[in-house]
Amino acid sequence: MAEKKSVYGSEYKDKLISEDLLFKNVTLGDRIFIGTACGEPQYLVRLLIDYVDSHPTAVYDAEVFHVWTLGVAPYTDEKFRENFRHNSFFIGKNTREAVNEGLADYTPVFMSQIPRLFYDELVPIDVALVQVSPPDKHGYMSLGISVDITKAAVEKAETVIAQINSNMPRVHGDSFIHIDEVDYLIEHDEPLLVYDGQVPGEITQRIGKYVSRIIEDGDTIQAGYGSTPNAILSHLKEKKHLGVHTELLTDGMVDLIKEGVVDNSMKSIDRGKSVATFCMGCEKTYRFIDENPSIEFRTVEYTNNPLVIAKNRKMTAINSALQLDLTGQATAESIGKHFYSGIGGNADFMRGAVLAPGGKTILAMQSTAMEGSVSRIVPFLEAGTGITLGRGDVHYVVTEYGIAHIHGKNIRERAMDLIAIAHPDFRSDLIEQAKKLNIIYGDQAFVPGKRGHYPENFETLRTTKKGLDILLRPVKISDEPLLKDFFYSLSDDSIYRRFISTRRDMHHDRLQEFCVIDYTQDMVIVAVSGKGEKQKVVGIGQYNIHSDKHMAEVALVVRDDMQGHGIGTEILSYLTYVGKKKGLLGFTAEVLRDNTPMIHLFEKMGFDIEKRKDDGVYFLKMLFKEV
Repeated sequence: MAEKKSVYGSEYKDKLISEDLLFKNVTLGDRIFIGTACGEPQYLVRLLIDYVDSHPTAVYDAEVFHVWTLGVAPYTDEKFRENFRHNSFFIGKNTREAVNEGLADYTPVFMSQIPRLFYDELVPIDVALVQVSPPDKHGYMSLGISVDITKAAVEKAETVIAQINSNMPRVHGDSFIHIDEVDYLIEHDEPLLVYDGQVPGEITQRIGKYVSRIIEDGDTIQAGYGSTPNAILSHLKEKKHLGVHTELLTDGMVDLIKEGVVDNSMKSIDRGKSVATFCMGCEKTYRFIDENPSIEFRTVEYTNNPLVIAKNRKMTAINSALQLDLTGQATAESIGKHFYSGIGGNADFMRGAVLAPGGKTILAMQSTAMEGSVSRIVPFLEAGTGITLGRGDVHYVVTEYGIAHIHGKNIRERAMDLIAIAHPDFRSDLIEQAKKLNIIYGDQAFVPGKRGHYPENFETLRTTKKGLDILLRPVKISDEPLLKDFFYSLSDDSIYRRFISTRRDMHHDRLQEFCVIDYTQDMVIVAVSGKGEKQKVVGIGQYNIHSDKHMAEVALVVRDDMQGHGIGTEILSYLTYVGKKKGLLGFTAEVLRDNTPMIHLFEKMGFDIEKRKDDGVYFLKMLFKEV
């Protein structure tokens, strides 16, 4: 204390106040703001409750404002019903029950807009309880891990009470407030709240693997909290030159910074800086951001402003939802009339990323909830559900069953894409409900049960001898638009050689024969090039098992403009691999006599071939050789 007195003189001493006098200025009906999440001044909150407990008539009808209550929230107890009314901008676990029982309030608002409520005094703040680092020699204290809306609350509050905690890191950016802005100080060191991000399980790891396919080198990323974002971030360690512009800085992001994956070298704005507005993590993360010039915490009206977000080239927003319907609407706030969380920064970042050059939005979520008893993908959101994200906000949806790219798709196409990544236990019902709602074809076929489960284990990346990168995978029920484009790209000659027919039409009923299959009996492998919205099928191969179960009829075709790149060789080689895994002994095929390229392809595979000619067609029996 002696050193502080010599620097600040009486100014510092006058602001230090005893605990019993700290809340004398809190009056009836005051609006009290409390710092956010892990930045919550726990000691001040306990002192406030103790004060009200010992002076039950001193505070009545006080309104307590919070973005997210991560620590103690005793002011929501029934005991203090006449003293406090909690009003949250984001519902946490500690206040969810109180909100839904009508004992506390929820104010839905975009995170980026909350400071404006304070500045315009639409939400006046009488008292702000915040936590800060010790002051430096110039009298500046850091709000540390909670800048977000806390900075605005400090600037607008009639009375500011700050808990000085030496464990609070000093963070660069907008975090600093001067001692002159604070009315009362109290010194109390205690561990900062930490957030256990939960160890990713098998399901979230699968989601993380899929999301990592969408993230590209040089992307600027934003991600939320929880086990799913942790899994996503853990799968990005092979990426290069990522940037961070996010609401929340997490342990996973800090790990990527430490490993050099995030260097912010390709950001359009704030180059070289990881930008966030608050932090929820472990003590090691708090120490890392302390006085780290590569980390900047800005106020939420900057980090979450969609127009600022949109300045980041290749901005990629990764968020989650409680529920998503087949048309692409999502909620992160409520299930029906039951309030669960809040708008938060979800919509801010998704809409900012949509506007960004090369930007993309990813909704990553587990396919089920309540231990697998309900699907998160539903035909339509329930009445009363808050729609956090509209149909135009989402580019990609990812579950543990794959990736659905729905941006630019019509309702029927996106419904089929989303059904394809729903949990298999719910797909049949989703198909039937979608038919009744007239959002997919009324005659849409579907193979129920295990026979229709997509065999993800048969996905593989290959590079042809001519250097073309392709993804070989089983066909999906949602591939109908891709197959339609593929078949209509073929020349008359290619069509005739493949089908031994001049028929050109590929209507829905005929396309279903290729993309709705029983994987235990048949296999259709598509060769796909490109990513996301630029994906296209460049080749297709299939086999149909004969009744004797030991042989299968095989056929394949490659786009005319992609022939000669080695695609056919890769498709046939892979069909052979899959056939062997399924216990087949070989293939049969019907090939036109003048289709010499196809005959040569079969011959170079090394099969033991029996050939019979009849009326211009070769009938081939090709036995696999033992390896």
